[in-house]
Amino acid sequence: MNFSYKTILPHLIVILGFVVVALAYFSPVLKGEQIYQSDIVQYTGMAKQQKDFRQSTGEETYWTNSAFGGMPTYQLGAQYPHNYIKKLDHTLRFLPRPADYLFLYLISFYILMLVLKVDYRLAVIGALAFGFSTYLIIILGVGHNAKAHAIAYMPLVLAGIILCFQKKYFVGFLLTAVALGLELSANHFQMTFYLMLLVLVLGIVYLIEAIQKKMLPHFFKTVGILLIAVIIAVGLNATNIMATQEYVKESTRSKSELTINPDGSLKEASNGLDKNYITEYSYGIVETFNLFIPRFMGGGSYEDVGKDSETYDAFRKLGATPVQALQEAKRAPTYWGDQPIVEAPAYIGAVVLFLFVFALFLVKGRLKRWVVATSILALLLSYGKNLGFLTDLFIDYFPMYNKFRAVSSIQVLIELSVPILAIFGLSRILNDFEQEEDKLSALKYTSLILGGLGVLFFLFKGSLFDFAGANDDAYVQAYGPDFIKAVKEDRMSLFSADTLRSLLLVVTSAAAIWLFLKRKLSETALIIAFGVLILIDLVGVDRRYVNNDDFTSAIQVQKPFQMTPADREILNDTSYYRVFDMTSASTRASYYHNSLNGYHAAKLRRYNELFDFHIQRNNIQVLNMLNTKYIIGQDEGGQVVPFGNPEANGPAWFVQELITVNSADEEIRMLDSLDTKNQAVILKNLNFSKDIPSTFERDSLASISLVDHKPNYLKYESNNSADGLAVFSEVYYEKGWDAYIDGQAIDHFRVNYVLRALEVPKGTHTIEFKFEPQVVKTGSTIALASSLITALLILSGLYFEYKKK
Repeated sequence: MNFSYKTILPHLIVILGFVVVALAYFSPVLKGEQIYQSDIVQYTGMAKQQKDFRQSTGEETYWTNSAFGGMPTYQLGAQYPHNYIKKLDHTLRFLPRPADYLFLYLISFYILMLVLKVDYRLAVIGALAFGFSTYLIIILGVGHNAKAHAIAYMPLVLAGIILCFQKKYFVGFLLTAVALGLELSANHFQMTFYLMLLVLVLGIVYLIEAIQKKMLPHFFKTVGILLIAVIIAVGLNATNIMATQEYVKESTRSKSELTINPDGSLKEASNGLDKNYITEYSYGIVETFNLFIPRFMGGGSYEDVGKDSETYDAFRKLGATPVQALQEAKRAPTYWGDQPIVEAPAYIGAVVLFLFVFALFLVKGRLKRWVVATSILALLLSYGKNLGFLTDLFIDYFPMYNKFRAVSSIQVLIELSVPILAIFGLSRILNDFEQEEDKLSALKYTSLILGGLGVLFFLFKGSLFDFAGANDDAYVQAYGPDFIKAVKEDRMSLFSADTLRSLLLVVTSAAAIWLFLKRKLSETALIIAFGVLILIDLVGVDRRYVNNDDFTSAIQVQKPFQMTPADREILNDTSYYRVFDMTSASTRASYYHNSLNGYHAAKLRRYNELFDFHIQRNNIQVLNMLNTKYIIGQDEGGQVVPFGNPEANGPAWFVQELITVNSADEEIRMLDSLDTKNQAVILKNLNFSKDIPSTFERDSLASISLVDHKPNYLKYESNNSADGLAVFSEVYYEKGWDAYIDGQAIDHFRVNYVLRALEVPKGTHTIEFKFEPQVVKTGSTIALASSLITALLILSGLYFEYKKK
């Protein structure tokens, strides 16, 4: 066995170990089962039409009619030509989902630790601390796969950047370019934005040090190299980035043209999302202690408190049977924080936090500075509306910050940063650079801080907190004051149990370090002890929320919506129409029909406004113009049935009058009284609106009918004795949809706030709409060029390394 083999063997064993760990945690995947993820179920409904099209034609549609009346598929898993970085990503994710993401967490963080020159054994512990951080496991349970995907590549990007600052320019450049390319391919730009904030903090720390040490040439050289790496990474993902950027301008993440809300009140001015929407999920300041004590605020929104609980007894007193009471006790409203819904606490781990605080006393230098600064910034920003002055500052003045919601999710930077410093704290225990008295002093203060907090909370919980939740009044109205009193008792019991749990872990961690410093525990034993402690701590909490019970047969995941009698009745109609489901917030309707419903974080802005102003208020004229032929509702007996709408306008029609208005407010209000079969409304400031007549002749024999349709293609035949204005029941999207009359390209325009319209000359004509997004063609060319450049750089590097040897 030569030296190089001996060097690489431990890492191969570690990688194999990570595979085993990932598969062990998600062991049902070995039986072919799949995790049931609520968000992925919704995505499945949204994406079914485009997947069916891909499977039947071998082509990509880039447009779906199955949701929100029609929208691009850029953020629904669209597949682009020459997207080779995505192929590399698929290769790295060779394990069954979600074990693949857990494996990426582990291997990515492990590489970062090695780049930071940490002993590989400690790097393994760091990887476990990061990979099993509760938030990272929870998002896999609910189906935030893109978020998990992006988080998984964060450490790898950091590793490449740090290598460059270590003057390993070529390797660092390649790793940064490829890792950032993979990060961007995950397609969760909010997480990538948060990573950018971390890199900005890191860069400021390195800049200050470069000024102090007179190393500015090295700093700017590194920044220049990294900028080139960023350009290549962006180029590798050019199609997706360009398409997303184009789409964002038309989505709910962009500035609205309206100045009013559906209720008539004035709309808050914003260039992005509404502030209330951005800060809806704001982390409570007291909730910070969830990082140390998992069920400090009651855990998730609903917890299983079991049969021996006050909640169970309260339901029994209310008349519930034992079975009913036990069922209710499994979903007791234990969370008493401020957020609307919480799946689980963002628990970092008492053991990891102990090592982190310990490191604060021993670790010095730039790593500590950027890790601590990042953690503090992320924590403060996660408070959202609870720290309004800072949040407003970032929303109003920090570029792109107002494009993202759920500010509490910035805590992923804490989950990334804290284990880094924690492992450095553990390494300081093992080395001989620090004096033993300094280590003992750090141990004493860490134990006092965390142990003291735990004892304080345990002894004085009743005086410090009232355990009252934001929704308690609703439960009092439903079940009476005695019920919520019982729930508070259970909240206090959970609080006490987990406080004692964290205290025990703190004491055990302190004891292990003390025994090592007193030479009663070997180095290997200490490393193993902390590895086991971290796994017991984190996995123990993770399994409360994501476990084998969340898995089911693959067929249930792949086909989550079973056809109902209502669906079957509607599908007997083979014509072209849309369906509005008033009975469900799921994407069931999108799974089977062209639907007005859907589930997406970035809907088309104008359609979303139309929905809020008119569709959800059942404006029949608006439903008609969207060709809503069926409305799914409940009959008098409570059965879900389809109600036919014979007044639907159909796929296209000629109108007699075009009304011009001066503002978007007027345009959307006009739909309250507009006769959509005979009238259309257009916004005056559209470039071509002034050249269009306001009235049109329409004889009784005039017709326009749909003769062929696909998600990305529509063909009509028209006949009219006079020039006419045709309105189509299709969502207007300027960047991609091209109109043709008898094969000749012609401009079309937007009417009725969201629909397409076209001037059609008299006579018989063939009208076509084709979705031909130029952004895909341009982006794919850039992606191909970037891929070739990356491949050449890698081959060149390997060649010169070979020649050097």
